[in-house]
Amino acid sequence: MVVHALPRRLTNAAVRTLTSLPRIATALTELRDAAKHLERLATFAAEELPEIVYQLEGIREQLTAIENRLGGRDGEVSPAAPRTGSRPPS
Repeated sequence: MVVHALPRRLTNAAVRTLTSLPRIATALTELRDAAKHLERLATFAAEELPEIVYQLEGIREQLTAIENRLGGRDGEVSPAAPRTGSRPPS
């Protein structure tokens, strides 16, 4: 009886393996597509990061200039200057 069960088990395992091949192929295709998408995102980031850094440095320079105009070198705002969060009158 054990001798007859072994070929049946092997056949069942082979059938399960063959029926799962399309799912494996689909998963590999999706994985390849995801890798391509990540590559495009990495390329975009590598191209755009220098521009972002340049813009942030410009913003920092502008903020430093504003701080200097407000007399806030030591972190204090002059009494005549508007406080953070307040809007100038319309």
